[in-house]
Amino acid sequence: MKKISIITLGCSKNVVDSERLARQCAAAGYSVVFDSETHTDIVIINTCGFIHDAKEESISVILNAIQAKELGFVQKIFVIGCLSERYAQDLRTELPEVDAFFGARNVMQVLESLHIEEKNHLLNERIISTPPHTAYLKIAEGCNRSCSFCTIPSIRGTHRSVPIENVVAEAQFLVSKGAKELSIISQDISYYGIDIYGSNSLLPLLQKLHAIDGLEWIRLHYAYPNNFPLEVVDFMRDSSKICHYLDIPLQHISDVVLERMRRGMTAAKTRTLLDEIRTKVPDIALRTTLIVGHPGESEQEFKKLEEFVQMYEFERLGVFTYSHEDGTYAALHYKDSIPQKIKQERADAIMQLQQDISHKKNASYIGKPIQVLIDRKEGEGFVGRTQYDAYEVDNEVYVTTPNLTVGEFYTVVIDSADFYDSTGHVV
Repeated sequence: MKKISIITLGCSKNVVDSERLARQCAAAGYSVVFDSETHTDIVIINTCGFIHDAKEESISVILNAIQAKELGFVQKIFVIGCLSERYAQDLRTELPEVDAFFGARNVMQVLESLHIEEKNHLLNERIISTPPHTAYLKIAEGCNRSCSFCTIPSIRGTHRSVPIENVVAEAQFLVSKGAKELSIISQDISYYGIDIYGSNSLLPLLQKLHAIDGLEWIRLHYAYPNNFPLEVVDFMRDSSKICHYLDIPLQHISDVVLERMRRGMTAAKTRTLLDEIRTKVPDIALRTTLIVGHPGESEQEFKKLEEFVQMYEFERLGVFTYSHEDGTYAALHYKDSIPQKIKQERADAIMQLQQDISHKKNASYIGKPIQVLIDRKEGEGFVGRTQYDAYEVDNEVYVTTPNLTVGEFYTVVIDSADFYDSTGHVV
C-alpha cells in the first residue's frame, strides 16, 4: 500500500480541501497521513499564497520535500492550493523537482496524476485531520468583495455557496464520525446563499444544523461586516447550540482607511453593528482582525484605531501588517509608503493593548464555573476551550483535574488567569 502525506498550510479552508482529498485517496487504497514531510511515497503540499510570510512558509516546506526526494525518502511531490494558483508558471520554472502543480480551484485534479478516479458519492465525506470532536464545515468558496489588499477573489474566484442540503449532509457525516463542534467557515459567511437562493440564507442553514442530534457547538467564522444578517445573532441568543462567538474581521475603523481599503463600511456603521450585536448577546465573544500600515494610514488614523480597540475591548483580536500583494487594487493604485518598522511598531502597540484587555476579561471568570470542551491531554492535566474560543486560534483552559476524557464537556471553575489562557479544575 502506497503512503501519501498531505501537508496543509494556511487557513482552515485549506484544511477542508486536504481532508476531502485524503478521503478520495484512501478510498482508492492509499494510506494517508497528515503533515509528515519525509519517509513517504508521495507528498502533497497544500499551500497558502495570501501574504508574504505565508508564501515564504510554503516555499520552505516545498524545499524540504525536495531535499527528502533527493535523499530517496520521497518518490513524488505534488503542490496544490493558493500559491500554485497565483504563481504556477514561476514555480514550475524555479522548482522543476516538483512533479506537478495544481491551483486552489482545481485541487482535485491531483487525483488524475495519482491515477485515482474521483468518486462522486464521497463528495460530502472527509478524513478529519483535527481531533475528531471538532471539525470545520466550509459552506462557500471564493469571494465577491473587492477589498484593496486581498488576493482571494483572484485566487479562488467569485463567491459560490454550497447548497444547504449538501452542507447538512456533510455535517451529519462529521457528527457520525464523532464531531461535537463544527466551525462554519467560508471567505464570507455574510454572503451565504445569495447566489443560489437570492437572499442571505445563513439563518436557514443554521436552523437545519441545529436540528442535528449529537452536534453540540456551532461556531461562526469570517463574517463580513457589511450587510451582516443580524437575525443570525437573534438565533444565536435563543439557540442552545450556536456558540456566543463571532469572528468578524473589521480591518480598521478610520473612514479614510476603510475607504482606501474598499470595505464598503464606515466607522459609524461599524460601531452601530457592534453595539447591536452586543445588545442582543451581551456575553458574546467577538473576534476580529485588523490591518495596520495600509497606504493612507497616517499617525492620526492609527490613533483612531488604538482608541477604537481600547473602547470596544474585543475578546479576541489579531493584527496583520499590511503587505503589498501582486495584482491587488492597492498594489496597482497605491504606494506602499509606510516603512515596515513603523508597521510593526503599530501592530505591537495594538497587541499590547489587547494583551491587557484579554487579561482583564480572563480574570473576570476567576471563581466562576464555565463549560469546557477538552481538546487534549497535556502533562498531568488536560487542555480545553470554552464556547468563547475557537480551536487552535484562541485562548485555552488548562484543567488540573486528572482522568478526564478528550472530546467531552466538563464544568470547570477557573482558578487563575494570565494574558491569554486560564487554569481551572472540574467541579
